[in-house]
Amino acid sequence: MSNRLADASSPYLLQHKDNPVDWYPWGEAAFERARAEGKPIFLSIGYSACHWCHVMERESFEDAELAKMLNDHFVPIKVDREQRPDLDHIYMQAVQTLSGRGGWPMSVFLTADGEPFFGGTYWPPRSRHGMPGFDQVLSSVADAWSNQREKIMQQAAHLTASLDASELSSTDPLDVEEILQATVAALEHAFDATNGGFGGAPKFPHPLEIKLCLRLARHRDQKPLAQMAILSLDKMAAGGIYDHLGGGFHRYSVDAYWLVPHFEKMLYDNALLAGCYLEAFLATGQIRYREIVQETLDYILREMQHPEGGFYSTQDADSEGVEGKFFVWSREEIADILDGDLAEIFCTFYNVTETGNFEGQNILHQTESFEAFASTRGCDPEALKHKIQGARQKLLAVRDQRIRPGLDDKVLADWNGLMIDTLARAGVVLEVPEYLAAAHRASTMVHAKMRDGEGRLMHSWRNGMAEGMAFLDDYAALLAAWITLYECTFEEVWLERALELAEALQSRYEDTERGGFFFTASDHEQLIVRRKEFFDQATPNGNALAAEGLLRLADLLGRDDLRLAAQRALEAAVDTLRKAPLAQGQGVLAIVRYAAPIRQWVLAGKEQTQETTEVLKSLRAAYLPSHVLACRLGASTFPHSHHLDKLFLERPAEETAWELYHCEHFACQEPAKTMAAAKDMILNALDA
Repeated sequence: MSNRLADASSPYLLQHKDNPVDWYPWGEAAFERARAEGKPIFLSIGYSACHWCHVMERESFEDAELAKMLNDHFVPIKVDREQRPDLDHIYMQAVQTLSGRGGWPMSVFLTADGEPFFGGTYWPPRSRHGMPGFDQVLSSVADAWSNQREKIMQQAAHLTASLDASELSSTDPLDVEEILQATVAALEHAFDATNGGFGGAPKFPHPLEIKLCLRLARHRDQKPLAQMAILSLDKMAAGGIYDHLGGGFHRYSVDAYWLVPHFEKMLYDNALLAGCYLEAFLATGQIRYREIVQETLDYILREMQHPEGGFYSTQDADSEGVEGKFFVWSREEIADILDGDLAEIFCTFYNVTETGNFEGQNILHQTESFEAFASTRGCDPEALKHKIQGARQKLLAVRDQRIRPGLDDKVLADWNGLMIDTLARAGVVLEVPEYLAAAHRASTMVHAKMRDGEGRLMHSWRNGMAEGMAFLDDYAALLAAWITLYECTFEEVWLERALELAEALQSRYEDTERGGFFFTASDHEQLIVRRKEFFDQATPNGNALAAEGLLRLADLLGRDDLRLAAQRALEAAVDTLRKAPLAQGQGVLAIVRYAAPIRQWVLAGKEQTQETTEVLKSLRAAYLPSHVLACRLGASTFPHSHHLDKLFLERPAEETAWELYHCEHFACQEPAKTMAAAKDMILNALDA
């Protein structure tokens, strides 16, 4: 019989609905039972694409003996970390404090008041390879609860108090130069000059650090940083972490050189990485970066978009219970699908061998560019590229017939915000209308369907139901996305909606005493602590993402109050920014924008013409990452927002078809009224 998780909306919880464990979802019912029966709580946190979560589910939660131990001595609670990141943040900090390490599945033992006293990650069902067995852990904790409860309660109270004080806001002044110098030094120290990226195995993509390298090279004339970004992007795109047939990036590589990935695909990774490659395309003009952006976003639209517009969360690493099975190939299989010469070319280019590079199978990866490979074979690079692309299409068609990895089809507001932002930018930069339309559809869905009865944003949506009050990251990511959507469509309703989010951030999330933003709203469920998160996780931290969004909105609307709220958020994080800048890449990105001059582009005119289209195209092709863009053309059918009226006051003169203004700190140059003058203005901005 199914347990209490049978009615859950989370695909991860539903994976456990037939366990013999008497699981509860997070909620008061579980805590009431724990108090009534004097039992501790066993809290298990994971997510649907987590390989080791699947392993522990099969090994331990399906085991009748272990399930009986859990049911007899504990009240078991199962949580999806993607639905409840607030719980994940709190208890992950506890586990890291207790054990010195973290990860998923996360296993935490709590008092009936929710205070943690012991925890870890994955345990095998019985002791092996020097690891304690889950049976031993359960037995030891149950024994300690029976015989040392007073000591446990004291330990839990002490640990909880430390969690509450773990991220106090700074009171130091914001020294921009000190933080940026520390950031450059940290980037140079962590950079892998051979393989690209930052740090060693396991190797994560670190898109925020790559974006920092590109931005600092642009804003601070740190040219070597641009080369670090380029090497990292090239190595990742060539490695096995990239899906060379279907597009998109896997989560990370287990090695230092990007070959063997952990095969799950996360929406946020692909949003952030596609955004990095898009910036690299703008900064360098290299077509290879455009291709990676398009292949990644085509994958998202093909496999990760809900019919109503929003984007799914993750694709699993496993299919048929085997990690990576969907993605790997044997040389024999490829030879059966492709003609002899084409099979030989393909296998040589993607390093496919008889013995393989992953459990007897092959993960496709490049060690040479198309140009270098063609040169060694004495053939035309474009002709070779065309052949290999044809082979990829044939193999992809065959792969699509395989049993697919599991899909977590819930729609999360924050991850959707990240993808909307990238899609909208890519749509106008690459001139692919489908991307902009997809960003618009997703935004419309989130705005229309992910709200409660009082109009408050919700965090998660699945099967027609929105649930879970939104977190700081949801507001911050959508704030950025909807400002971008305005700049790409000039539909001023998105600026209105962005301003609504900004006002909600200030009224419900801001710490008015110390600055910065709490992760949960003032009217959220009360947990054991209410935290401010200054460090990036796999996604940008909401405090810094909100600060950058507020700065952009302030630049567009001329609102000092928004800029001051952003400044307070950055000042609150000064201590941690100074000590660990690479743990807060989004914070440093926000500081780069904060330190840059306020630069506005304003295009106004009687109607949209071929010339205004060309002006916008030129602006969007320029790498101007800390500038904002506004446009009103007389023929537009979009309703105007009064918040933008000040920016367009007396622009343009009646006798002028169109005018382009470039303003710095709200002082504007003489407007450009011809294409030649507009292009000169843009070139001067690029040289500044």
